[in-house]
Amino acid sequence: MMDGILVICKEKGYTSHDVVAKLRGILHMKKIGHTGTLDPDAEGVLPVVLGKATKLADMLTEKEKTYEAVLHLGIETDTQDMTGTVLSRSEVNLKEEQVRQAAESFLGPQMQVPPMYSALKVNGKKLYELAREGKTVPRTPRPVHFYSIDILDMKLPLVKLRITCSKGTYIRTLCHDIGEKLGVGGCMEELIRTETGRFSLEEALTLSQVQAMAEEGTIENHILSVETVLNEYPAVHSRPEGDRLLENGNAIKPKDLTEPAADGWVRMYTSQGRFIGIYTRDSQKQRFIPVKMFL
Repeated sequence: MMDGILVICKEKGYTSHDVVAKLRGILHMKKIGHTGTLDPDAEGVLPVVLGKATKLADMLTEKEKTYEAVLHLGIETDTQDMTGTVLSRSEVNLKEEQVRQAAESFLGPQMQVPPMYSALKVNGKKLYELAREGKTVPRTPRPVHFYSIDILDMKLPLVKLRITCSKGTYIRTLCHDIGEKLGVGGCMEELIRTETGRFSLEEALTLSQVQAMAEEGTIENHILSVETVLNEYPAVHSRPEGDRLLENGNAIKPKDLTEPAADGWVRMYTSQGRFIGIYTRDSQKQRFIPVKMFL
């Protein structure tokens, strides 16, 4: 059993679930999950959690993400990207500054309406299933945050953008919304996720590379340990008398730790250096309680 995080470069044509299914076959293990869906036509960073590290899935999904996208102005489609049916076409007689101002107007907190072609569920049915039946239903706007929107290149009607945003953000919806704001329509032509949290495209492996490394017996050298991924949190150790409490998944008092620990999450270790999990301080009861256990 391998425990840790494998950073995958998802290629076009695969769903995130396809990647997990293929890795189960390559690595001969069932306990695998991904940490943030990418559309089939999108490429880029997809951290995959293995074994005990599947407990990290929700924590890693929460992280900020950075994308490079190509916005195609003057075309509106039902899927908000170039794979869909074209709903309208418009001439693009805009100045670059107009496009820049429109893009930058989405910076900060926003309320974004999810697209009909998405996996979100309404009354137990996925939106894209309803869309394929020709139905459009009301969608509740969701809070998202755009931390940066930079224009990398502009050759109208194409605009290349770099976007850093919160989880749950639809970049094709941003492209649609920018086009709508400019009055010409717009959709997404390309999408690459270059970063998610601490993971970047430079360290990501394709499925074929993983296959080759698995056959060579070197794949474990590329699996990041749970501790490595969590090293942003300070490490604290128990005194010997506190070891049994930790090994049984119990809370521990600050006096039973060898280091002072502030509020917030910490990596908890026994006195012998065995990693137990993530703990946080319960200020009311003056003790540290478990958040995620990795025994």
